[in-house]
Order: sequence, then C-alpha cells, then structure tokens
Amino acid sequence: MKKIWLLLIAVVVLTLTFAVFGEIGVEAAKPDKTAKAAKAPAQAKTSCKTCHADFSSLIPQGHPQVKGNELSSCTACHQPGMPGTEMKNAFSTRIHAGHLPPKGKLDCLACHQWQASKSFGLAGVKGSWGAPTKEDLDLTKEIFTSWASSAYMDNLHVKASVSCANCHGKELPVPDTTVENKKCLECHGPMDQLAKKTEPTEFKDRNPHKSHLGEIACTVCHKAHSASKVYCLDCHQKFEMKIKGAGTPKQ
Repeated sequence: MKKIWLLLIAVVVLTLTFAVFGEIGVEAAKPDKTAKAAKAPAQAKTSCKTCHADFSSLIPQGHPQVKGNELSSCTACHQPGMPGTEMKNAFSTRIHAGHLPPKGKLDCLACHQWQASKSFGLAGVKGSWGAPTKEDLDLTKEIFTSWASSAYMDNLHVKASVSCANCHGKELPVPDTTVENKKCLECHGPMDQLAKKTEPTEFKDRNPHKSHLGEIACTVCHKAHSASKVYCLDCHQKFEMKIKGAGTPKQ
C-alpha cells in the first residue's frame, strides 16, 4: 500500500513539473518579435507619387518616356554601379540636390534602405555602399547638405554635375577621409596643363600649381566641405591670390 502511495505521489510531481517547465519551454521558444524588428533594415518610406504625380515635368527635354512614377521607374536605367558612373553623373547629382535644402527636405531613408552597421543601399536595387552606424549616417546627411547648398568646393562640384561618388567612390564617407591628387587630376589635370591655366600674367613665379615646394596635396588648399584657403598666403601675406570655394555656408 505504501508503495502505491509513493508511486502516485511521484506521478503527481512529474505531471506538475512537466506542466510548469513545459509551459516555460514553450514560452521561451516563441520568436522575439522585438529583436527581429530591431534587426530589420529601415525601409524607404516615401513613394515618388507623394510629390510627383507626373514625371514628365521633371525629366529633361528629349528624354524617353518614363512609365510609372516610382523610384524603380528611374533606376531601371540609372542604376548605381553601372559602367560610367565613376564619371560625371547628372542623374545622381540632380536627384540628390533637388531633394536636399534649399530645394527640398527629404530624408535619406525616403529612398534608401539602411541596416545599422550592416548595409546601406537604394530601395529596389541590389548591393550596398557600406555598413554605416547611426553616427556614420548622420555624418553622411551633414556632408550631403553641405554639398547641396554650401559656398564651398562641394557645391561648386554640384553645379558641374559631379556627385560624391565621382570623387570618393561608392563607399559612404567616414571621418578624416581625403581625396588624392590623382583623382582630382582626372578632371583638372594633368598638372603641367593646370599650371599653365593658373600662371599669373605678372609674377609668374607665384603660380600655386607650380610651387617651389614641389607637388603638394590639392586638399592643402582646396577643402571640399569647409572653406578653401591659399596655402601660399601662410608665408606670403602680401601676395594677391584668390581661391574658389572660400565662402561661408548659405543660410
């Protein structure tokens, strides 16, 4: 009789144990929707239809007819990374400059998809231009705003249909990056021809591109996202030398 009672007690204990821990196991096995949502990329939020019911008013004269009014209507032909995009890219320049201050106030994620520290790309287009953190993305927004509206060298390049990728490549900018002379001279060189263009009528020895210091980095004088300055004037204060892109940001 005693054995039967012990057996019954054991069955009850096992049943309760399974009920409690089994329930806990089921609960733990449920997917963490919050964690999954945090890992999902930030999706492009805005359709082009929101502001542009008809693309015909935006495209240049003589442009082939565009079917639809979504971003994919443009990227079907104007795809990032296509051959030739390392040269002047009027499409990229016009799209970005037209949606940033002072012309617009569209957020990057209206057209781009971003997954923190993993990827950053264009909605509907395969590929990524890097793995920016939130801080990196904030820096990119700051630089793009300067590029679109400043009185610095960056905005002078906008007017010449030069996009960020033309100088910096396809990767997103990070702090302390620079552009080598070789890249500048792809458009402005070779150096000897550039020196001929900037040779003064008087005082021919005061040519900033034929310096007694030899070949110096273009970025010593030409600052893309801040005021440019003539390096020669650090020593030769009495020289009369001017440089483009030395203005202050437009308010």
